[in-house]
Amino acid sequence: MSAIKMYGTSWCKDCIRARAYLDENGIGYAWTDVDEQTEFVPLIKGLNNGAQRVPTILFPDGSVLIEPSNEQLKMKLGL
Repeated sequence: MSAIKMYGTSWCKDCIRARAYLDENGIGYAWTDVDEQTEFVPLIKGLNNGAQRVPTILFPDGSVLIEPSNEQLKMKLGL
């Protein structure tokens, strides 16, 4: 994986906040709305013990953050 991948929905407040945080800090990512691209729902559920929790963010190092706060994103990204 060469880029951050974020899976979420357009109506999710945590998704909106996380996207804004990444955008404001110039962090590139690939966005997937799982309401529109439902083929990714099994991936999200697999990473979340069967739950569809968003945002689910995958990083190039293989790590995953689920519903992270801005502080968690800051720490992960070294900002």
